[in-house]
Amino acid sequence: MPCRAPLFSLLLLLFLLLASVRASSAESSPHLPAPKDVMIYSYNFRSLLRWSPVKVDRGSVLYTVHFKTGAFNQWDEMNCTRITQTECSFPWSLKERRWTVVLRVRAELGQVTSDWVETDPFVAERNTTIGPPKVNSVTVSSDSLLISVTPPFGYEAGDFLQYHVSYWENATSTTKKETKMSNTLFKIRNLKELTLYCFRIHIELMTHSDLQLLGLQSVPQCYRTTISEATRAGYIILIFVLVLLFVNLGAVGLFLLWRHHKTIKYWSRPPLEIPSHFEEYLKDPSMPVLELLDNYAEDDPHDSLSVVFCGEGSQACGSRFNGQAHSRSVSSGSEVTGAAP
Repeated sequence: MPCRAPLFSLLLLLFLLLASVRASSAESSPHLPAPKDVMIYSYNFRSLLRWSPVKVDRGSVLYTVHFKTGAFNQWDEMNCTRITQTECSFPWSLKERRWTVVLRVRAELGQVTSDWVETDPFVAERNTTIGPPKVNSVTVSSDSLLISVTPPFGYEAGDFLQYHVSYWENATSTTKKETKMSNTLFKIRNLKELTLYCFRIHIELMTHSDLQLLGLQSVPQCYRTTISEATRAGYIILIFVLVLLFVNLGAVGLFLLWRHHKTIKYWSRPPLEIPSHFEEYLKDPSMPVLELLDNYAEDDPHDSLSVVFCGEGSQACGSRFNGQAHSRSVSSGSEVTGAAP
């Protein structure tokens, strides 16, 4: 019994020392948090793994990614071991679209590692996002659009692609038409000439396992159809006829002006009117107009006009008229004499 007591005390002391060492180790190296928001992103069968960075007070966190497939349930390293980036692209060995792939990632800080975070099973031909095709060229005619496209990914055996083309008249029209094409060069027919048309394209992928994937639609593109040769010829003939008609009308108008220029000149003359002072004298012959005209002629040279009114059969008026006609004169030497019957 006396020997057992020191041995028991020694074991108890050794246990306490080990516990203190583990406690101090735990205090100096705390547990590292695992990455969050671990997701597989796949676009046009190009896939990568992304996650949120792990934040620590000191040091640089590294990340390691493993994968396994449905056929081989064994974790293997990828090309992403102890990397600083928060994403990892799939290697060429995982480009098979029909494989079921599971990935996992963990954070590492020195000798301390976090827990592994696994993804859901991923199959590329079922979970990828297909983008719109690339429109290489558009050839415009009077009644059609000839479109050349390129698929956003490469073909594989058993793939069947269809191009869904939606098109509509004008940029504001809500009436859309849709057609399906299987070739990369196709034509939208039966369009109106000189009209603005817009179109969008998306892909439908049908695999050998009867899976259907609809791709994203392309950005709308708008083109205006041209004028046809028949319409162009009709416009030219119409313009020629109108010009010829205007020329003929102009020639006829000039001919009528030349032929009736005298009549036009006659009707375009202003009407003859009696001066106001003559009109007043004719209304009242007793007014001393002639004397006023004589006095005015002495002050300012001007032409003089004498108006004599005589009754019918008066011979004395005729002799008087002859005498006064020579006595009325102006400095300019011109006179006008009028007699009323």
